[in-house]
Amino acid sequence: MKCCRMTSTFQASVKMTSDYFSRSGCGISALRSRMAKSNDSVQEEPKSSSKRLSPHQRKRGHLKVEYEQVDPKQEQWEPADWRRQLENIREMRKARDAPVDHMGAVKCYDSQATPEEMRYQVLVSLMLSSQTKDQVTSAAMQRLQAHGLTVATILNTDDDTLGRLIYPVGFWKTKVKYLKQCSAILQKEYGGDIPSSVEGLTGLPGVGPKMAHLAMDIAWKQVSGIGVDTHVHRISNRLGWTQDRTKNPEQTRQALEQWLPRELWSEINWLLVGFGQQLCLAISPLCATCLNQRCCPSAFITSLEKKPKLGSPRSSKSPQKHVGLDSSGPASSSHVREEKNKSPLISPSRKKTPKISLKEEEQHVTGPQLSTRSSRSKSSNLWAEQLIEGR
Repeated sequence: MKCCRMTSTFQASVKMTSDYFSRSGCGISALRSRMAKSNDSVQEEPKSSSKRLSPHQRKRGHLKVEYEQVDPKQEQWEPADWRRQLENIREMRKARDAPVDHMGAVKCYDSQATPEEMRYQVLVSLMLSSQTKDQVTSAAMQRLQAHGLTVATILNTDDDTLGRLIYPVGFWKTKVKYLKQCSAILQKEYGGDIPSSVEGLTGLPGVGPKMAHLAMDIAWKQVSGIGVDTHVHRISNRLGWTQDRTKNPEQTRQALEQWLPRELWSEINWLLVGFGQQLCLAISPLCATCLNQRCCPSAFITSLEKKPKLGSPRSSKSPQKHVGLDSSGPASSSHVREEKNKSPLISPSRKKTPKISLKEEEQHVTGPQLSTRSSRSKSSNLWAEQLIEGR
């Protein structure tokens, strides 16, 4: 009796459950279909996932790290001992008694002139200093100032008079032409003042990058770049301050500006120029008295930048001596006496070429020499102009 009651109760509960699932759309058939789909999805998983791989068999994706994207060529380069070398040069230049310290462009302008005239005089001194010693440039500037060194005065001065005033600076005839052309542009486009940008300065006749950067520093008190002349170019390559050996001053400027701190750009010009005038000479540098003789890669190495003239005491036929060593002493003095007793290098019968005076050199403007002078090739004139501009 009890079993029948339990069976009927169980059947009633099953019926109620089935009715509930049928009303909610979750019948037994629906549950079975859902379970079948889940089993199919499990079976579709790749076989590799069911297997446990060893750490060596696992392939992990490459993680890109930030420093891996940096190009090694773009990393900052700087010379190894440049700070030590710079301090030694400062020590050797602390007296400030080189020609550039007393007769450079920073000392050639009239301090009593107006700001516009002062800046113009700075530019003129830089134009005259190309391929010219500071002593010659300073003397020419003094004569120009006594004559009157303003834009209007230069424009009103004839070429012959202007040539006599600046003679004997290097390429003085070409510089006369540049001074007149430059002054005309300054009066017409800048109101008698000089441009306040490197682009404007290099657009003037006879003004190259070195003059432009120095003019910006001295005249406008703005550091726009490093003024690299022959001394800075030579010493920078000797000290190893360029990653690759440079061929001209403009390449040296670009190489120095890549690593040299900007606060040193203004100082480095007069520092190396005076150092090159006194110790690090183009021929036979005084390495024995230089404080950088132990840290300079070019110490006591014969310079190949300038070759001495054939027949001079420094020619290759003469006895070679170590660069920078002091030749004074008993041995060297006796050697000089022996050389004097020998036959001279140049025959006495050979006549010396007479020097051409300024007056004779100016005769090419009017006279029969005009045709001879005009027969020069255009390439030589172009070379002279590029040499003056420092390009």
